[in-house]
Amino acid sequence: MESFSAIDIFDTKGTEYLFVIGYLIILIAFWRLASKPVKMAPAIKRSIDVLSEKLLKLPQGIFYSKNHTWTYLEPSGVAKVGMDSLLQNVTGEVNFNRLVQAGDSLKKGELLTEIMHQDKTLTLKAPISGEVIEINPLLNENHEVLREDPYQNYWIYKIKPDNWTQDTKSYYLAEEASTWIYKELQRFKDFLAKSMARHTPEMASYALQEGGELKGDTLAELPGEIWSDFQEAFLNET
Repeated sequence: MESFSAIDIFDTKGTEYLFVIGYLIILIAFWRLASKPVKMAPAIKRSIDVLSEKLLKLPQGIFYSKNHTWTYLEPSGVAKVGMDSLLQNVTGEVNFNRLVQAGDSLKKGELLTEIMHQDKTLTLKAPISGEVIEINPLLNENHEVLREDPYQNYWIYKIKPDNWTQDTKSYYLAEEASTWIYKELQRFKDFLAKSMARHTPEMASYALQEGGELKGDTLAELPGEIWSDFQEAFLNET
């Protein structure tokens, strides 16, 4: 019978085998790492977001004005006011200027604040009258936190209302508000087509993603003339 002899592979090609085994271990580790879900950086996430009715879902109990500001009366009797989610999504990251001081009085329809992106500005009207109790300390600081929960975090002032019932009687609430803001989104698409054709025909396809959906932060890279048109069309209603 033929006899068999044992061969120690590490005595013959030990280095080569160890190299192959080490390579396989590294390859498996890399594959596992690459397979894990990656959390997108906020800037990348925003750039691929599109505006749709899903982004514009509105919480209940909040009153929305035609000028795209909102107000909510807290159990304490103090009202928060801010800008609605459509306005937040089309303007992108903004700074707040011309803020009034705590203790000052505002009248409904007066200047609430000015929002600015680079050198382009929009002015917002106060949705209610009353005394300013507090200014949101995060307004010009942590925009990511504000945008994650716009109606909880993205308020501008807390105001003690002078005449809540009278000021809010014509505002949209609940399902009526959802229907209205969806129509506003459609109106915004039509507005963009007309305003861009007039001011920047070479950029006419910029604002729309494939399939006709609007890109997030639509106004951010558009010129000041279009911001002026938007002010007139969406923020100056009486």
